[in-house]
Amino acid sequence: MLLTLQLALAGLAFGSVAALSGIGLVVTYRATGVFNLAHGAVATFIAYVHWELVARQGVPEVVAAPLCVLVLAPVLGVLGYRAVFRPLQQRDATPAEALVTTLGLFVLVVGLTTVLWGNSAKRAPSVFATARWDVGDLTIRSDTVVQLGVVGLVAIVLAVLTGPTRLGADVRAVVDRRELALLSGVDVDRVNELGWAIGTTLSAITGLLLAPGLSLTPYGLTLVVLETFAIPVLARLSSLGVATVAGLALGVAQAELSQVHVTAEPFATALQGLQSNLLVVALLGGLLLLPSLREVGDAGTARSFSSRHVRRTSLRRSALLYGTAVVLLASPLTYPAEQLRQAQAVPGLAVVLVSIVVLTGYGGRISLGQAGFAGLGALFFAKLSTGAPELIALVGGMLAAGAIGVLTGYPAIRRRGLFLALTTFAVGVTVSRFVFESPSLTAGVDVNRPSLFGLSLAGDHTFYAFELVCLVVALLVVRNLRSGPLGRALVAARDSEDGARASGLDIGRLTLFTFTISSVMAGLGGALLAQTALAFESRAFDPVSSSLVWFTAVVVFGADSAAGAVLASGLFVAMELLTGTSDAALLPIGLLAVLLGRFPGGVLNGLVALRRTAPAPVVVRQLSPTGKALVARR
Repeated sequence: MLLTLQLALAGLAFGSVAALSGIGLVVTYRATGVFNLAHGAVATFIAYVHWELVARQGVPEVVAAPLCVLVLAPVLGVLGYRAVFRPLQQRDATPAEALVTTLGLFVLVVGLTTVLWGNSAKRAPSVFATARWDVGDLTIRSDTVVQLGVVGLVAIVLAVLTGPTRLGADVRAVVDRRELALLSGVDVDRVNELGWAIGTTLSAITGLLLAPGLSLTPYGLTLVVLETFAIPVLARLSSLGVATVAGLALGVAQAELSQVHVTAEPFATALQGLQSNLLVVALLGGLLLLPSLREVGDAGTARSFSSRHVRRTSLRRSALLYGTAVVLLASPLTYPAEQLRQAQAVPGLAVVLVSIVVLTGYGGRISLGQAGFAGLGALFFAKLSTGAPELIALVGGMLAAGAIGVLTGYPAIRRRGLFLALTTFAVGVTVSRFVFESPSLTAGVDVNRPSLFGLSLAGDHTFYAFELVCLVVALLVVRNLRSGPLGRALVAARDSEDGARASGLDIGRLTLFTFTISSVMAGLGGALLAQTALAFESRAFDPVSSSLVWFTAVVVFGADSAAGAVLASGLFVAMELLTGTSDAALLPIGLLAVLLGRFPGGVLNGLVALRRTAPAPVVVRQLSPTGKALVARR
C-alpha cells in the first residue's frame, strides 16, 4: 500500500506537467482554431534558452525562469501569430493549411535549436529546489506539490476566463465564425494573440519542468511533449477539466504499471514497452476509439496546399524540370566510389517522399507517419533476406508495409484533417517505440544488397543504378495514377469529397487504395535506404526527425509534385554533405514552410503562379518624325 501511494505521488508529478501541456494545446485550439504541432518544439527551444541563461551565462534561477516563462514565451506566441498565422486567417485559409504551417514552424524551431546548441545532450537545471517531507512512512517532494498547485491554478483561471465572461464569449465567437465576430466588433486579433500567448507560456512551463528529468536534446524533449497530444485528444479538444484529469490519471497509471511484473515472453517485452510508452498507447487508443474530434470549422483535406492554380504544366517546363532531375540524378554514376556512397541516399529518400505525394498530393490525406511504413519495409526486407533471395525479400518488405498501410487505411476512411494527421502520427510513434526500438526484433539484423539475374548489386555504381531504376518505376506509377480515369477520380475526391460521392465515387475504396500504394512505395524507399547504409538504423525512421520533416519538405516543394519530392531529397543529402550534419536542411525547409500562407501550392508552384499572374508589359506605339514606328515597352 505504501509503495502504491509513493508511486502515485511520483505519477502525479509527471501527470501534472502532461496536463499543463495538454491544457496549453486545448486553449490554443479553442482560441485560434489551430492545433499547434510546434508545441513540443517551442517547449524545447525555451528549455534550451533557460539552460543557456543559467548554465552558461550564470543568470540566477529566480530571474531566468520568470524571464523565459513570462516574457520570452508570450512574446514568441504573439510574434508567431502576427508573422505566420494572421496572414493565413486574413485569406481565410483552411484548418489543413494552418495545421501544415504549424508543422513548418516546428521544423524551423527545431532547426534553429540545432544550429544554436547542437545535438549533444545537455543537463538542464531544475527550476525548483527540491525538498522532501516525511509524513509517516510516506515521502512527499516539494516539486510535486508545486506542480500540482500550478496545474490547479492554471485550470481555475482559464475556466473563469473562458466561461460566462466577455472574453469567453469573444473566444467562442471567433472560433465559431471569424467573419461574424468581426462584424460584431470583436477584436479578433486580441483574442488570437491571447490564445497563442497562453499556449506558448504553458509550453514553456512544460519544457522547463520536464527537461531536468531528461537528457536535453532537440528531438528527445520534443517527442516527449508531442506524446502529450493524448491529453487534448482524450479531452476531445474542448474540455479543460477533462484534460487536467486525463493528464493526472495517465501519469499515475504509468507510475503504477511499474508494480506489474511478467516473466513470460513476449508479454514481458510488451509490458515493458507499455510502462514507458503509456501516453503513446493512450493517444492511439483514443484516436481509434473516439468517433470523432470536435474540430473547428471544416476539417479540410490536402487540397488546401495542392497546386489548384497550376493544374497543367507546360511541355517546356516539364521537359526542363525532369531533364534537370535526370542530369542531377545520373551524374553520381561518374563519381569516385567514396563520393558516390554519399549520394546513394537520394533515390531511396526520393521514393519515400514520392509516396507522400501519392497519399497527400493526389489522395488528399495528411499522413504524419510515413517513416513508420518506410522503416517496416526496411526491417521486413532485412528479416526476409536471411532466408530468401534479396530481390524476393525486397518485394516481401514492400508487401508487408502495404499490409500495414491497409490496416491504417481502414480507420482513415472516415477521418481527415487533424483527426487523420494525429492518427497517422500515433501509428508512426507506436511502430517506432514497439517495433524499431525493440532489441528482440532489431538486434543482429543484417542488411545485404540484392542480386539480379546472377549479377551482384553490391558494387556502389551498380547499386546506385538499381536505385535509379526503382525510382523511375515509382515515378511511372505516380504518372499513371495522375492520368486517366483513376487520376481524375483521385483529384475529384481530393477537391470535394461530397461532390465526388454524389457522382458515385467510392471514397472509402479510393482512400484505402491510396494508403496501400503509398505504403508499398514507402516500404521500397525504406528498404533502399537500409541497403544504402548496409544496416537497419531505427533513428533513420524516427517519427519526429524523419516523418514530420519529410512531410513538411514535400508540402514545401509542392504536395502534388513528384519532381518536387525528388528535388527535396536532393536538398536533404546535399545540405548534409556540405555541412556535415543531418539536420542542416531544417532551417531552409522551415523558413519556406512558414511562407505557405503566401505560396499555398508549395514554393515551386507558387513561383510559377506569380510568374503567370504578373501583369503583361504595356506596349506603347508611336511614330518617329520620319514616319517609322517606334515601340516602347514598360
